[in-house]
Amino acid sequence: MKYISILGSTGSIGLQALQVIDSLKAELKVAGLAARSNVDLMEQQIEQFDPDLIALEDELSADILRMRTKGKRTKVLGGLDGVIQVATMPKADTVLSGVSGIAGLIPTLEAIKAGKHIALANKESLVTAGPVVVKCAADAGVNIIPVDGEHSAIFQCLMGYKNRENIQRLILTASGGPFRNKPVDKLRDVSPEQALKHPNWKMGRKITIDSATLMNKGLEVIEARWFFNMDISKIDVIIHPESIIHSMVEFVDGSILAQLGVTDMRLPIQFALTYPERMLSPLPHLDLIEVAQLTFEDVNMEKFPCLKYAYKAGKIGGTVPTVLSSADEVAVDAFLKRKIRFTDIPEVIRQTMDSYNECEFSQPSDLSLDDIITADKWARNFAEKVVLDIK
Repeated sequence: MKYISILGSTGSIGLQALQVIDSLKAELKVAGLAARSNVDLMEQQIEQFDPDLIALEDELSADILRMRTKGKRTKVLGGLDGVIQVATMPKADTVLSGVSGIAGLIPTLEAIKAGKHIALANKESLVTAGPVVVKCAADAGVNIIPVDGEHSAIFQCLMGYKNRENIQRLILTASGGPFRNKPVDKLRDVSPEQALKHPNWKMGRKITIDSATLMNKGLEVIEARWFFNMDISKIDVIIHPESIIHSMVEFVDGSILAQLGVTDMRLPIQFALTYPERMLSPLPHLDLIEVAQLTFEDVNMEKFPCLKYAYKAGKIGGTVPTVLSSADEVAVDAFLKRKIRFTDIPEVIRQTMDSYNECEFSQPSDLSLDDIITADKWARNFAEKVVLDIK
């Protein structure tokens, strides 16, 4: 029996992880759950999974849940300290980090320090603090297993393969999102509702908008640099509309290994939770005859400049990826609230990055958690001003 704590249990990844755990009751059990503030859903999860410990980061929500669950054996905690307790609880073998945004970084680091193996779905942990997280995991001797389908695919292709010098490049596949075939001059007026209609994947709101701008793929490029210790120049992105090949590895002799599977996040989630074992899944198996054909296209970075900015941030390094990620969070939130247009999202990011590069503290000599927190705060404040200035 493997015990799992889930950070972000009421979000898209967390809900799907709980479905996986429910389908593998003989092998997996919930130890702890943490979320932001969804009292109703967390109450349901307590009833169904009977965790030892749960936490809601919002203190008022935690107080309400504590009153509702009075008499239950599950202990209810509040605040960031409560989330960290769920991330570090002795009973948990693996912590699934599925909190959206940079808010997931500190609990993830604390889980690593506590010796927990990490199933990582929180992109920002590696995007903003890649060298810090990787060093912390190496020092603690823990595994970080990717949950994202693309990184899971590369991880599976490289299992047992140690010689990184024989790798020509990593190839991340992208569906192209809902606007792959939409003319660039028509993107300005797309609505949040249109942007949230992803053609292949069911995901949370933030990551779905990032998929529409291709920022999601840009964040994955930076993640892959740290996951697989590869120079960012050896990480490419191609459009693959069917989302059947989840990513590929090309070797120096021209051979390419690819991981294929049904378009369902529960597959990489299950692999991350059961690693190094593979177990039966209730999901349908891939039918290649039904798929019939697989197609590929180049990425138009002029149409989707967010990907271009992510490559730039990844090459510069330091705290610039933090600024990219934080500005994106502000811009996406503003778009969803109809404060800016879809095409303003990359503009907010560009202006924030350009201004940050001129700051004297933009390139710390030795990246620390304090540097990341400072950069995050600066970027959010600046990006919010850019949003206000956009007409």
